[in-house]
Amino acid sequence: MLPGTAESHWMATAPAAPRPALTADIEVDVVVVGGGMAGLSTAWELIEAGRSVAVLEADRLAAGVTGCTTAKVTALHTLVYDRLRRTRGPKEAEHYARSQQEAVERIVEIAAALGADCELERLPAFTYVTDPARREEVRAEAEAAAAAGLAAAYVEETGLPFPVAGAVRVEHQAQFHPRKYLLALADDIVARGGRIHERTRVTGLTEGTPCRVTTEGGVVVTAGDVVVATHYPVFDRALLFTHLSPHRELVVAAGLPATDDPGGMYITDEGNKRSVRTAPYGEGRRLLIVTGESFTPGTGDVAERYGRLAEWTGEHFGGAGIVQRWAAQDNDSTDGVPLVGPFHPGARHTYVATGFGGWGMSGGAMAGRLLTDLITSKSPSWAGLYDPRRLWTALRAAPTFLKHQAEVGRHFVGDRLRPTHVDSVAEIGPGTGALVRVDGRRCAVYREEDGTLRALSARCPHLGCLVAFNAAERTWECPCHGSRFDTDGTLLQGPATRPLEERAVEDLT
Repeated sequence: MLPGTAESHWMATAPAAPRPALTADIEVDVVVVGGGMAGLSTAWELIEAGRSVAVLEADRLAAGVTGCTTAKVTALHTLVYDRLRRTRGPKEAEHYARSQQEAVERIVEIAAALGADCELERLPAFTYVTDPARREEVRAEAEAAAAAGLAAAYVEETGLPFPVAGAVRVEHQAQFHPRKYLLALADDIVARGGRIHERTRVTGLTEGTPCRVTTEGGVVVTAGDVVVATHYPVFDRALLFTHLSPHRELVVAAGLPATDDPGGMYITDEGNKRSVRTAPYGEGRRLLIVTGESFTPGTGDVAERYGRLAEWTGEHFGGAGIVQRWAAQDNDSTDGVPLVGPFHPGARHTYVATGFGGWGMSGGAMAGRLLTDLITSKSPSWAGLYDPRRLWTALRAAPTFLKHQAEVGRHFVGDRLRPTHVDSVAEIGPGTGALVRVDGRRCAVYREEDGTLRALSARCPHLGCLVAFNAAERTWECPCHGSRFDTDGTLLQGPATRPLEERAVEDLT
């Protein structure tokens, strides 16, 4: 039995009226593809800079990755600063700290300016460990973060209801309701002349002067510049998929007396990650939000992972009962730094924002400022840190790059050599799915609760990897690059831009 109700707290508490799909050709200065944190932050900054902007979102605004985030607004990203100091030098660590902390302050500033009722709270952020053998690792991170310019210190006491061996504490961070913030941003974009269109999936991009973006309905947007902020880039011309690895994390939420609030935002990479924060939850109550159990989409037993996360939450927070559950997905770049800037080495008017590694709130706000500067012919001192083109010269032979490609290759080839999950559709129970070989081809087959069968191609339309069934969320997922599909084949999450192809059910019997 899975814990709680399957719904994101952010989605459940911030409904919004739909915005119209784009039905006629238009021309703007900049078209932003993607209506999440990075896309809407970029659009708002561009409007502020005097550009005309259109935002095209394939589904609903702030409903994908952003609608399922933990929503910490912080420059403390687990253990990033000591690694940056060692691998890229102290100056780049300073650039990272400055750009991320400025993004935190920018969100606070914009929320105040718009009067956004987004539950924004200023709190310290902590990265902690419980293993005494890791104290020096955390102490080094605190020193590196402080040297990079953050208000960081090493501590051994926190507000958590259990002891820690050591922690990095950084002041002046924040947390908020991401969807309420972004809906306020969207309203302001439209009020100032910008255009926002939902249910408008982009499937084509022609670069040039001007650029042209085409939707699946054949509508064309002509623009001087294009920003691709779709979480995982929907176009492969930059081959960024070779430098990105998707990971999915589970979230459980439980009601908590306000007196038990740990008073901060916490994260550890121990135990396959545990992230903790709270949110307003009525009079005298807080909503405890716990994230963890990181995994590659399409792999492992997700229900079992939910059970471990719920058990950890109950053990560490006095038996708190789970009321909601959801899952978040993001991409890690091969060097652990987001990819924000020109789309590829030859790009002149196309830009990308991706690879936030689970830190898309500060990362998205940072991307909005950086891309606006680049489009308006400015360049902050830290632009090179995030430039996607760095990967083509620095990382081709990097161990993380090779490891990621080996993992993709293992799925692409190995999953085809492996026997099908079941020999017959008769083995598929109601509410479950599996791969079945039919006439030499693997089909992704799902049985509805009433016994009805749905058959789909098992090949992800992105690059052809075989999908796998996530029983806890009832979705088909690609383990290579993270595309996700509903049981009827509908595309839920890219980089794929097309649904899974239907197969004839009569061929299964």
